[in-house]
Amino acid sequence: MVQCTVGIYKFHGVSHKIDCMRLPQSINRSLSVFTLHFLTNGITLLFFAMVSIGASAAVPQLASSPSTLRFGAVSVGQTETQLVTVTNIGQTSATVSAITVNNSQFTSSSLSLPLVLSAGQSVNLSVTFAPSAIEWTGGRIQVNSDGYPFLIQLEGTGVSGQTVTASPTSLSFGQVAMGSTATLPVVITNGGSSSVTIAGVQSADSEFSMRSPAVPLALGAGKSVTLSVTFTPQSTGVVGGSLFFYGVGRLNIPLTGTGTITVPGQLSVAPVPMNFGSVAVGSTTTQPITLSASGASVTISSTASSSSQFVLQGMSLPLTIPAGQQASFNVAFTPQSSGAESGALSFTSNAANAAVSESLSGTGTVTSYNVNLYWNSSSDVAGYNVYRSTSANGTYAKINPSLNGTTAYTDSTVVSGQTYYYEATAVSSNGMESARSTPAVQALVP
Repeated sequence: MVQCTVGIYKFHGVSHKIDCMRLPQSINRSLSVFTLHFLTNGITLLFFAMVSIGASAAVPQLASSPSTLRFGAVSVGQTETQLVTVTNIGQTSATVSAITVNNSQFTSSSLSLPLVLSAGQSVNLSVTFAPSAIEWTGGRIQVNSDGYPFLIQLEGTGVSGQTVTASPTSLSFGQVAMGSTATLPVVITNGGSSSVTIAGVQSADSEFSMRSPAVPLALGAGKSVTLSVTFTPQSTGVVGGSLFFYGVGRLNIPLTGTGTITVPGQLSVAPVPMNFGSVAVGSTTTQPITLSASGASVTISSTASSSSQFVLQGMSLPLTIPAGQQASFNVAFTPQSSGAESGALSFTSNAANAAVSESLSGTGTVTSYNVNLYWNSSSDVAGYNVYRSTSANGTYAKINPSLNGTTAYTDSTVVSGQTYYYEATAVSSNGMESARSTPAVQALVP
């Protein structure tokens, strides 16, 4: 059927006149079929789009600590290395198939790939920054695991030289038992001609921190300050981190440590107690003391004596005694006065029994010496006087408090190591005193 009509329509702003329009049924049917087909394709496309979106939302199983490696300022021609730990945080194993770095100024340690990480397992990567230009640069490490890329962000700054430096440039704490804390010093030096201020310190990992001094901290030209950095492991295994200093030219100190579950060792001391017996005042007697470590190695960090009369000899601190080994030293007793003396030696260490003490005792004695003098009698005398000098030709002094009625006298006021000279006189009944006897008698007191 043909239907004719008249109409006007606009297309792209231009008016057109229609004199006749043919509307065959076949066209209507074709149109309806085409429309249905288009809708069906549209539903199909939408379905595939939904499947694709759902697949891309899967969460990678890997995580890193730290999540970003900040290298701070490094002189061109030098390098700085930090440690990053990649962990499978998923519930199933993950296969690492490739590790790539998109900036040649950063390099990563190589692994034997593919590497399968079971749930909870970790692997360490050493990342080195070697700046080739004086500028800030960034990059990333891409770790491919089971088809999903995991990124570790990198940044560092190349410089021509550093005004504020650290010594040492990195710290390694070695093995530290979980729950305990190890502390190491680092010296920060301002080599410039003007004062700088350490405005703040940021740690890349919570297991590392700066204990002292407090910041902000002003550091004058040419001055240095010693910082105390601590490592308190919360898990076993190697962990890396860094301290980034604000206000002093992007100074960064890489840190590493290993958390262990090793049970601390035990420190023992023998003999217990230690008794020196009788020792002459002013002289010194020594006895051996033995320190032993069991279970694990023990590091003695300090010692102290409660009395200056007891002294530990020959120990240099800190002292590490391997597990199952022992170390021997001497303890000296030098009494300063007569009578019983007591004291204690204390040892501070990283052992389970961190404070160990050794009880000490001894007695100071003074040896008594006598010089016995004898001489021939004289007639018609009432008694005798005794004179003493420490030199044969020196001044003599009378030492008997009253007239001695016999021809013998005991001098009990002598001291060890001294030489004495003696002379005697006779006193008549009317009180006349004779000249002193010659030659003088010499007595050496041992």
